[in-house]
Amino acid sequence: METPRLIKHNTMADLTGFNIDAPRWDQSTFMGRLKHFFNITDCRTALLPDSKLDEAKALVESCRAGSTPPGTTVEQLHYAKKLYDSAFHPDTGDRMNLIGRMSFQVPGGMAITGFMLQFYRTVPAVVFWQWVNQSFNALVNYTNRNAASPITPKQIGVAYATATSTALATAVGLNLYTKKAPPLVARWVPFVAVAAANCVNIPMMRQQEILNGIAVTDENGNKLGHSRKAAAKGITQVVISRVTMAAPGMSKYSQTGVREEVFTVKITFLHGPLQVMMVGVFLIFMVPAACSLFPQQCSMAVSKLEPELRESILSQYGEKVKYVYFNKGL
Repeated sequence: METPRLIKHNTMADLTGFNIDAPRWDQSTFMGRLKHFFNITDCRTALLPDSKLDEAKALVESCRAGSTPPGTTVEQLHYAKKLYDSAFHPDTGDRMNLIGRMSFQVPGGMAITGFMLQFYRTVPAVVFWQWVNQSFNALVNYTNRNAASPITPKQIGVAYATATSTALATAVGLNLYTKKAPPLVARWVPFVAVAAANCVNIPMMRQQEILNGIAVTDENGNKLGHSRKAAAKGITQVVISRVTMAAPGMSKYSQTGVREEVFTVKITFLHGPLQVMMVGVFLIFMVPAACSLFPQQCSMAVSKLEPELRESILSQYGEKVKYVYFNKGL
């Protein structure tokens, strides 16, 4: 894949007043968020070496500091910000692990989902692929949490065990229940298990945010305190987004899988590749679409916060601050 050079010294650009952190598209609208997430979930960025990502980060930070290298163009800055947003955590600025990035959701999710749809007929197969899927989800949830809330290794272990056991119990129970059911019914097992597990996995992986609250700020980024209600709102939106992300690929194939299987009955070795390809097509569109359902920088009215935090804000700022803002995670 060819990528534009991040720093180019033979092209001058007027960068006066350029704010690299200002969104390129209106984040208050679904279409604006969709363009943004199509940009940063581009799975091609997952192929880039760390050195290229670090170069992008250096350019973003130099632009923030007002010392953009001479000859840098706006296009190069936009591309550097794309790489930065796709690979570095918005709260800490640290490079995220590859598997946990949203840009890895398409190749990773398409492979795992394809295997779950293909190997659903036996209990061992369901158990193994649900374990693989929930391990993947746990890493993604941990990577994309609100990093302002620390979590201990013990808490990570408890969250992982709880989410995985819930998914396995649901999937195996449904598998046993539907052994004598028509194939069409059995094919819904993976989606129901994934949806149920997401409802547990995400809150458990981010339990410290629910217990202790997440940092909330005013519109200028000034920290106002921690809110458990804000954490609950953000995590609920993430759960909805994740279930939506998985739904079309798994449910659509659940409805059409039997017809597909009849069509390819004489070439059974193509069943797996065809399912993986179909899921991949859905995920290419559904990962950015699901991430776009809600703004990543979430807001909440001060009147809906916990009484103690609300009183603290009113005593310091009066009626000037009407909304608080926070990163809900992905």
